[in-house]
Amino acid sequence: MIRSLTEEAPRIVTPPQRRISFWAALLVIVIFHAVGFWGLQFSGRPTYFQELTPLNLLLTNVLLFSLHRHWNWPFIAFAVTTVVVGFLAEVLGIHTGLLFGNYNYGAALGLKLWDVPLLIGLNWLLLVYTTGTIVNRLSQNLLIKAAAGAGLMVLYDFFMEPVAMQYDFWSWQNDQIPLSNYLGWLGLAFVLQLFFHRTDTWKQNPLAPWVYVVQLLFFIGLYLFLVM
Repeated sequence: MIRSLTEEAPRIVTPPQRRISFWAALLVIVIFHAVGFWGLQFSGRPTYFQELTPLNLLLTNVLLFSLHRHWNWPFIAFAVTTVVVGFLAEVLGIHTGLLFGNYNYGAALGLKLWDVPLLIGLNWLLLVYTTGTIVNRLSQNLLIKAAAGAGLMVLYDFFMEPVAMQYDFWSWQNDQIPLSNYLGWLGLAFVLQLFFHRTDTWKQNPLAPWVYVVQLLFFIGLYLFLVM
């Protein structure tokens, strides 16, 4: 019987070149986020570093998915669907107030379509993929894994939201982040996590947990400076 890609596989020794690729990619991601943190908080020119946000996000995605193995059709379908669903959910949110509440995007995330930055769908993919990879070995129960992954995404969003408002990523009506935002994130994240864990593809990218941790620490650091 052919073993599913999502099942436990025999331990494979990582080739030296792949280990080098992992450490090189992680080093670049850490450096870029550290420079971004310094630039936003201490450089005196935060606007300049805000404009580099799309480049940082694109670079992080390229490095992350360069270490993904088994680019099969189920994974490609998952990736494309997540990007499209994430983007369209934001379009719906912007124009109706449904799902998340009343908000508008600023200029920091780059080129927009229907008032939503094109990179937003890619950001949803990155978050679903990294958190899904983290919780994949947590349990055999699909609902538990999906709930845990969605919880990690909401935790990330909790620290990101005030920072996003400060640096013109987006703004909320009356400068208040509504509870509906977190509930909407939880619901959509849960559905996309279910999709990820039901997709028959490789879920062991060694860089994925580190991307989540680096980005989470980045926003926690900026959040703490805001509230201090």
